[in-house]
Amino acid sequence: MSLFHLISILLVTVTFFSYLNFRYLKLPSSIGLMIVSLAFSVVLVIFEKLGFSFSGYAVDFIKLIHFKETLLDGMLAFLLFAGAQHVNLNSLKEEWLSISSLATIGIFLSTILMGISTFYIGVLFGIEIPLIYCLLFGALISPTDPIAVLGLLKTVEAPKKLNTLIAGESLFNDGVGVVVFIIILEMISSSIDVSAAHIFSVFAVEAVGGILLGLLLGYIAYVLLASIDDYLVEILITLALVTGGYSLASILHTSGPIVMVTAGLLIGNQGRSFAMSDKTREHIDKFWLLVDEILNAILFVLIGLEILIVTFNLNSVLAGVVIAILAIIIRFISVSVPILLTIFKNPLPKNMPFVLTWGGLRGGISIALALSVPVGPYRNTILIFTYSVVIISIIGQGLSFKKVLNRFPLVD
Repeated sequence: MSLFHLISILLVTVTFFSYLNFRYLKLPSSIGLMIVSLAFSVVLVIFEKLGFSFSGYAVDFIKLIHFKETLLDGMLAFLLFAGAQHVNLNSLKEEWLSISSLATIGIFLSTILMGISTFYIGVLFGIEIPLIYCLLFGALISPTDPIAVLGLLKTVEAPKKLNTLIAGESLFNDGVGVVVFIIILEMISSSIDVSAAHIFSVFAVEAVGGILLGLLLGYIAYVLLASIDDYLVEILITLALVTGGYSLASILHTSGPIVMVTAGLLIGNQGRSFAMSDKTREHIDKFWLLVDEILNAILFVLIGLEILIVTFNLNSVLAGVVIAILAIIIRFISVSVPILLTIFKNPLPKNMPFVLTWGGLRGGISIALALSVPVGPYRNTILIFTYSVVIISIIGQGLSFKKVLNRFPLVD
């Protein structure tokens, strides 16, 4: 199948599902699209059981898309840059201590707790999976998904402090989570012991290098934007920044997500204020909003359809549901500890851990990382656990977040 036919089928499917959601379900776009695509996948599986062969064609189509590469090596760059542009840098600076603690201490703590818990839940359900693979699962499921989180924040009127914290954390912790995932995957794949010095150097190159590269590329784009006043060329400059910057990050082995977030923050704040005319600002905002909405719709439809390539069994599904519930509890612990450690420097409303816990959605990044686990006896189990957490997170937490926000008002 040609690339054009592949894209056209995908866009027609996304358009049809979007229409169904808008016309009948009337749910927030990302949640509604995932529910529709999940329902579509379930219907295909039922038809398959009844002797029809529709599911086989759908599975072949999904395999052609290569979800991991499509998201991690393509869509993610555009989505992170688009999301970061609308995060206020001054507000981010005010909350930098809490955000950095949540994105580092919180991720490490969650990875360990999720890994150990998953191992013992596996034992309880008779599922054999080594601890190191459980820690790998802990690393891929711990980061909140910035795409899902930013989409959620658009549907509620969240207080400014919460908006900054939850958006800032989600934008940075996925970069940290990917680095932790890479390190654990290297420990599994390598025949030699991975030393603490090696882990530190990988983290420094990926995370710190990503920030520095993002600042450099963002500054170059800023200078170019400030030197002209033509919105078409300036939109092209931002496109070149995203595509070229993400590719360069891959070549230099730095974190592409962190590069995009850093560059997006710089362009969205300094660039918007000092390097763009009102006309350019309006066109760039509309362009990136459209890119964000279209790619978001495609992503959440793919999340629902990718379930067709997972082989389910009852024990793993039951264990996955337990893990999904436990993930919420561990999320509460992993946000509470960093908040307590920084409370004297940056006091937060007492209900903030509850709201941050419920607003910490998992999404496409976790699924993409799970799909990148090497083929072996544990890959399918990890996929089932990941899907269990993601589905319960996006649908359960996403639909009830506004009620939780009302139930736990953020008062000092």
